[in-house]
Amino acid sequence: MDQNSKSPRITIQAFNRLLDESAPFQKIYGFITEDIGFGTARVRLPAGEAHIRPGGTLSGPAQMALADFAMYAALLGAIGEVPLAVTTSLNINFLQRPRPGELVASCGLIKLGKRLAVGDIMVHSEGMAAPVSHATATYSIPPGAPEGGRPEA
Repeated sequence: MDQNSKSPRITIQAFNRLLDESAPFQKIYGFITEDIGFGTARVRLPAGEAHIRPGGTLSGPAQMALADFAMYAALLGAIGEVPLAVTTSLNINFLQRPRPGELVASCGLIKLGKRLAVGDIMVHSEGMAAPVSHATATYSIPPGAPEGGRPEA
């Protein structure tokens, strides 16, 4: 999917407004959206004590939530403001122990259809070159969502 040739369908400011209106859960995590492109996103979790599991590592649920959030941002970057787009599946592989501290997730859509979108998400601990987890996610796009940005059949 050529994500560099099109402008994003939502700005970070509009995305944050949408989250404030319809997704208050994101404030529990404190996600920060750093970049949204057409089918791409980079988001951050400023992880703290609440995200640490026994053994001093960042929890799997925190990594999964960050990956899912990155996918949502990347999808809305491609289709615009569609708050009812929802996760249908998320698969994650934990690759190595993350450092306590901030996590950064980068997502790129690998398929954007009329009803489903699939994304690839890499999660890194701040300052580590190798990823700490890798996820793939599929989102359902509701009927009647704007066609803008979707590839022609």
